[in-house]
Amino acid sequence: MSSPNFIDYVKFCSRSGHGGAGCLHFHREKFIQKGGPDGGDGGRGGHIILRGNAQLWTLLHLKYRKHVIATNGNPGEEQDRTGADGKDEILEVPLGTVARQAETGEVICEINEDGQEVIITPGGRGGKGNAYFATSTRQAPQFAQPGEPGVEEWIILELKLLADVGLVGFPNAGKSTLLSVVSAAKPKIGDYPFTTLTPNLGVVQYRDDRSFVMADIPGIIEGAAEGRGLGIRFLRHIERNSLLLFLIPADAKDIQKEYEILLNELRKYNPELLDKKRILAISKSDMLDDELRTEMQREVPTELPSVFISSITTQGIQQLKDLIWKNLHD
Repeated sequence: MSSPNFIDYVKFCSRSGHGGAGCLHFHREKFIQKGGPDGGDGGRGGHIILRGNAQLWTLLHLKYRKHVIATNGNPGEEQDRTGADGKDEILEVPLGTVARQAETGEVICEINEDGQEVIITPGGRGGKGNAYFATSTRQAPQFAQPGEPGVEEWIILELKLLADVGLVGFPNAGKSTLLSVVSAAKPKIGDYPFTTLTPNLGVVQYRDDRSFVMADIPGIIEGAAEGRGLGIRFLRHIERNSLLLFLIPADAKDIQKEYEILLNELRKYNPELLDKKRILAISKSDMLDDELRTEMQREVPTELPSVFISSITTQGIQQLKDLIWKNLHD
């Protein structure tokens, strides 16, 4: 998943098709001058539909589709023939996609299963032909129903990554390095803040051919919930993770304080995130000797499991995997 190709937000104008008009017609043939009404119904307008596709990881293919337009339904015809329905526009999206109204922010649906289909903008219904309105007292209705108009609205699609473990930490805490060590993912790594500008996914191999998925989320800074740094653009990805792995480097000035800042940003963004299981890993611990490690152990928050790791020397990596697996399947 390369940076330029990962798109997790698109906005487009969605316009469904108009319903076809009902037909106003009376049966006519040789020797039958006044046949009954036989006008057929109009076809419905095309829907705008989202379909889940497990093979997609990004919304890149929809980035430049600013208008999605379905076709109109055809009008009804004589001899009680119903007009053809408008062609539906089906947009395939990755699992974890949320559709919402651009104006109100109201969530329309969430796509979480492969092949799941949801109509986000319904087409207009076709109008009834005059044959529909015929009764014993009104045998020759001189009217038919027009089709319903389609709907035009702006839709926002947001992708929330589906992963077992989400990495949470400040920029340059070693999240990308850890992901590159425990999986085959190749995120961009550098010794400066905001190296990671897009989320990265990696499959972590565990014992006996078991595995779990880890997501590297771009670094959080204080004030991210209000839009600072990369803001809330990537905080939403954490909502889909089963377990949160907090990563704080061993050279941090105050481990407890950094943990509280990260926790507070999650709380301000969505208090429900605090209900998720949490693990703390102290990264870059290869720079610590035994005395420093013992001293730093006193600073580590005691309310959650913790482990000292080094992605360079792989120290504590297997212990971290065991801790993650235990918490995922406890």
